[in-house]
Amino acid sequence: MAEVKKVGLVVGREWSMPPALIKAIHDRDAGVVCDFPKLGAPTGAPGMDELTGYSVVVDRISHEVGMYRAWLKHATLRGVTVVNNPFMWSADDKFFGATLATSLGLMSPRTVVLPNREYVPGIKHDESLRNLVFPLDWAAVAAHVGMPCILKDAHGGGWKEVYVCHSLDELVANYNTSGLLTMIVQEFVHWEQFVRCMCIGQEHILPMQYDPKARRYLVSDTFLAPRVRERVIKDSRRLVQALGYDMNSIEWAVKDGVPYAIDFMNPAPDMDINSLTRPYFDWTVEHMADLLIALAKAPGAGQPKRWNEFLSGRVSRKA
Repeated sequence: MAEVKKVGLVVGREWSMPPALIKAIHDRDAGVVCDFPKLGAPTGAPGMDELTGYSVVVDRISHEVGMYRAWLKHATLRGVTVVNNPFMWSADDKFFGATLATSLGLMSPRTVVLPNREYVPGIKHDESLRNLVFPLDWAAVAAHVGMPCILKDAHGGGWKEVYVCHSLDELVANYNTSGLLTMIVQEFVHWEQFVRCMCIGQEHILPMQYDPKARRYLVSDTFLAPRVRERVIKDSRRLVQALGYDMNSIEWAVKDGVPYAIDFMNPAPDMDINSLTRPYFDWTVEHMADLLIALAKAPGAGQPKRWNEFLSGRVSRKA
């Protein structure tokens, strides 16, 4: 009798995707089961010296629960395939993303990373920050990115701490509220079309029409010209293959028929049926189920990894 493989879901406050994904995996009857692993202290399961029993774990919440991130790094070292790789996710940020897009030859807004507005106690400008150019030349920043511009948290998501600034005074005022966050400021792309792509398994890309003002998806198979759609899919695939992300969303601002990559650090993308809409939700669940079954049954799944493997993630050979 073939060994049953286990997939674990580590989730937060989401209620539509997890049960639908569990059902989709079980309905395949492919020798793979799916449930919610329990992450406890050393007296619970798993302890430091215990194997998890899972071939694959899907991470939907460790960016907000630090203990989960530590456990998932531990699980990766023990041979569990974690979607998405916690080492890459820990190192990722939106300024790095802008550099990556440019290095891949993709169109991306001009981006500047800003010094923190505030620091932890003990940091003094004249002693602790001798490498920092200070004070910041705001006029040079504004001249580089132009106005209006976008100010956002370099590590954020879900449209939190995102500001459209129409003047230098507005940019500085919003920056002054950022506290300990590391902020970036980006060129504002005056788009004609806004696209959010769901990316599953580094291969499957679903371009979706999105209204960022109303914060909702508009279901349409023909909203992009074929040439633009093909390029969005191709460029999205290049990005996730370079990052090694098997679950991500990428936002594109299309101007004059050219897609600009404006945000693609979304390793736990929104998968709720009430926001995605039924067609896009069904597509996402089906492709996630296929991916997780394939990863669970892949040769070598569950074997401990070498350092370079789990630090770089499951980077595609096509990258």
